[in-house]
Amino acid sequence: AETGPAGQEAGERLFEGACAACHTVAGGATNAGGHAFDTPFGTLYSTNITPDEATGIGRWSYAAFERAMRQGIGRDGRHLYPAFPYTAFAKTSDADLQALYAYLMAQPAVSAPPRDNALSFPFNQRALIAPWNALYHDPTPFTPDPAQSELYNRGAYLAEGLGHCSACHSPRNAMGAEQGGERYLAGALVDGWEAPALNTLSRAPIPWSEGALFDYLRTGRADLHGVASGPMAPVVAGLAELPEYDVRAIAHYVARQMDAPVQDDPASAVASERLAAETGPAGQEAGERLFEGACAACHVDNGVPGFTKASTSLALNTNLHSDHPDNVIQSILGGVHDSAVPGTGSMPGFADSFSNTQVATLAAYLRARFAPEAQPWQQLEQRVAEIRRPH
Repeated sequence: AETGPAGQEAGERLFEGACAACHTVAGGATNAGGHAFDTPFGTLYSTNITPDEATGIGRWSYAAFERAMRQGIGRDGRHLYPAFPYTAFAKTSDADLQALYAYLMAQPAVSAPPRDNALSFPFNQRALIAPWNALYHDPTPFTPDPAQSELYNRGAYLAEGLGHCSACHSPRNAMGAEQGGERYLAGALVDGWEAPALNTLSRAPIPWSEGALFDYLRTGRADLHGVASGPMAPVVAGLAELPEYDVRAIAHYVARQMDAPVQDDPASAVASERLAAETGPAGQEAGERLFEGACAACHVDNGVPGFTKASTSLALNTNLHSDHPDNVIQSILGGVHDSAVPGTGSMPGFADSFSNTQVATLAAYLRARFAPEAQPWQQLEQRVAEIRRPH
């Protein structure tokens, strides 16, 4: 009853998206590992979870797999680092864990030896994870809240368990543990990207509605908010394989955390037009020139036909209203494009044509023009250099 009407097959499709997003490196084989995670303690690399016997999980029994998912202990008895979100996976039902194990073992085996982690001492000592688990890991399986609806409980089960939304969207304490209470889903910085707040601290200039959340999770686009990009794009690609009921359940659960209405208020459209009407700020001539040359053709409706147009005004972009410039910088450098989410459009990256100073100048202009009520970002050029630096 915990897993709702979606059934085992739908669960397997969710697992594919949830696993592949972290266990696949760009251009690499699915689930073969190698994806880098930058943490305050150093760099971790995801491992090979294909059924290759030498470098993957081909020799893992179901018991070993279940122990890893619920307790964070590998087949060899070593503790797994909690960047692998066993703290969330522990909530998964037995039936869904069995389905995931069967699914992964049926995938093509890929030989891909794990990369060595680069963690500083003493964080490279796996034995320290035992006391960390005693402090921060609750292995209790998910229990439906009898005071909530079936839809809410289904969404909570998916979002808090295999979906592990809080792994990116909740801030962490000094020991790397997710913060709960009022800080649950309050937003965090992960691998040079900001995972925005999914609670009442959301900085979206037009408040999210449950309907908009469903559209975004289902299609990768919401009219008053924009498109999925960066690390969220493969997540949306995985969710696209789910039954509609499951995606609606996740949207319903998140909407409750945000105190969001069911549908957009008609006044939101009027507000969006006001925001979109902002003009260029004074004293930002260098940024304006960069914007006119590289961005305006797609991001300004000047009545001139073009090959592509951004469907959502930059004035509605949550990233430009954030306290952190990371997502804006990432989008300028790398562009916005993901073939896994059809219809989200394509924006070229400017990493090879813009210097750090130019990226910082453009980001400052975008902030001043499209989020004029927000404080200017500080030390932008330094942050651009940090994000551009290869891992």
